[in-house]
Amino acid sequence: MAFARLIVNPAAGAGKTAREWPTLLACLKNSGLRFDYVLTEAPGHAIELAREAVLTGYEFIVSVGGDGTVNEVVNGMCSEDVGKNIILGIICTGTGSDYIRTLGLPRSPVEAIHHLLNPRKVTFDLGLVEYINGGKPAKRLFVNFAGVGIDAEITKATTQRFKKLGDKPSYLAGLFATMLTYRNTETTIKLDGGTRQQKVCEVLVCNGKYGGGSMLIAPEANPADGLFDVMTIKGMGRIELLRCFPTIYKGTHVNNPKVEMNRAKEIEISPARPWPLQADGEVLGETPVKIRILPKAISVAV
Repeated sequence: MAFARLIVNPAAGAGKTAREWPTLLACLKNSGLRFDYVLTEAPGHAIELAREAVLTGYEFIVSVGGDGTVNEVVNGMCSEDVGKNIILGIICTGTGSDYIRTLGLPRSPVEAIHHLLNPRKVTFDLGLVEYINGGKPAKRLFVNFAGVGIDAEITKATTQRFKKLGDKPSYLAGLFATMLTYRNTETTIKLDGGTRQQKVCEVLVCNGKYGGGSMLIAPEANPADGLFDVMTIKGMGRIELLRCFPTIYKGTHVNNPKVEMNRAKEIEISPARPWPLQADGEVLGETPVKIRILPKAISVAV
């Protein structure tokens, strides 16, 4: 394997990465992996560091952090016309670990380090979302999923108010806090050009299977098939929605008549009122949004 540049987010996992980094660094030095590393200093810094690594000539870039760190590293590595010469490695030390669940990568950082010594290179799809941020158009790549509606509201509450609680507790705290104020919204949804208008509480566009810290949101999703799995939750009351949420951990929510699963390459979502947008667990901006698949756009060490 080529010489690696590790991009380490000390804040990932509510600061767990910073606490574990000295141990992981010692393991890396003893592993035989040829590498150097840089530490991120603020949100968004991993994008700059990954872009700098590409321009410097690195062909193997490893994200050390959570799903949000992977997202930033990919946005620094890639563009819509991404080349296949750069390989992404992942050592997951974050909270959710959702993307690596789909890829089948080790959840243990120590196991992930040894896995990087002799990996296979596999190409996967990426998503590109266009949205509004501060009143201006913006766009972002994502690896796992992007969503609007109650999911993004929960993500906002989870990351801004409850992240220190850890994986599932923080998500559940965000869920119950959001349930107090959420309301269903009339929304226009376009799937590969076909238009529908309905009252919904959530639209989630999935490249991977998992989200929200091990929730099996899209059981049939395949991040290498050139299609998104799109979950739409029609208008539900609070009690009905609370009953539905536990079933998502097992993937049985797809049997609920108010849950629609579709597949598409391009999606447009325009609710009657602005909704927040999240991608890979990070709140980015708000609707309206356009999302499209970038087939086999990134190479990952698996």
